[in-house]
Amino acid sequence: MTEETVLVVGGGIAGLALARALHRRAVPVDVVERGAGGAGGLAINLPGNAVRAFEELGLGDELARIGRPTRRREYRSAGGKLLFAVDEDEFWGPRARPRCVRRSDLLNLLADGSGKVRQAAVSSADGQEVTFTDGARERYGFVVGADGVHSVVRGGLPGAASVRESLLSAASWRFMAPNPGVDCWTVWSGAGGAFLLIPVDDTEVYAYASATRGGPVGADPSWLHSTFGDYPAPVRAVLDSVAGRPESLFHSPIEEVRLPSWSAGRRVLIGDAAHATAPVWAQGAALAVEDALVLADLLADVPADDWESVGSRYEQRRRERVTHVQAATDRFSRAAALPIWLRDRILPFLGPRIYREAYGLLRSPW
Repeated sequence: MTEETVLVVGGGIAGLALARALHRRAVPVDVVERGAGGAGGLAINLPGNAVRAFEELGLGDELARIGRPTRRREYRSAGGKLLFAVDEDEFWGPRARPRCVRRSDLLNLLADGSGKVRQAAVSSADGQEVTFTDGARERYGFVVGADGVHSVVRGGLPGAASVRESLLSAASWRFMAPNPGVDCWTVWSGAGGAFLLIPVDDTEVYAYASATRGGPVGADPSWLHSTFGDYPAPVRAVLDSVAGRPESLFHSPIEEVRLPSWSAGRRVLIGDAAHATAPVWAQGAALAVEDALVLADLLADVPADDWESVGSRYEQRRRERVTHVQAATDRFSRAAALPIWLRDRILPFLGPRIYREAYGLLRSPW
């Protein structure tokens, strides 16, 4: 192995997207992974900028064949009253139509063309030298941390401990369930929490439930029923359908990463390792793939001898867009903390504007 090869740590969406982008630019790359995640069978919502990024990766046609397009959003009260709706077809246009897909299907798309994912055992202090589980040892010219919120690569960078609990909710529940008749992205929100359903196809929905106002989310599934048991019929039907299948429910903290720098020398962070954000605007995968495309271009544009400068240039390209998403997430989280009577009264007027402000910048190229 020469020092003209990029090492990508993490075989999730960010890492596989970068590997695929580098392969397409003829930059040698290896991907290493320490272990598989536990929620690969769940789904993911891809807003318009994510769809554009996957098209740039050469996966536009393949993406269009999985999951289901999300043409409309509805924001409802805990009692079911429609507060406001968004025509996502009109906002994003047909080429960037949002889509909900199973995460496993998305990873399979990315893996085809990203190369083999190897298992790593230990790495050197600078991360550039890796010993693999088969005993092989390699040294790399550039290291990318695509290893999520609790990134190992991030350990040696400034501000490495900057992981915080989400302002919106401390944790969430996620699961798949039979579709109770929901035909669009729909969220019901009240004083205790918010419950989101997104159709993945005609028969199944992806469910996401969290608290609001930064409230606690119990790790026992009974929290779901005690919080949402009096919500409208679609919510109750979904909860009833999974009542006897606690193993299908995933409970996890919602953590955010805010860092003063995403790079040091020949080490760079992308995706959640750099800027994990509460999924208010579904930007986790979107920003990760955008990061991958930008970084791949920069690495391909200069010889390996000049890779020392890539990190700072990558940050210059990406910081404004990520900061915008973080600020929009914080604003929404604070709005969700308003008294329910006030929030439900002002959302019909402010909601469409909040949506346009959050996503407007993201319609432009990265």
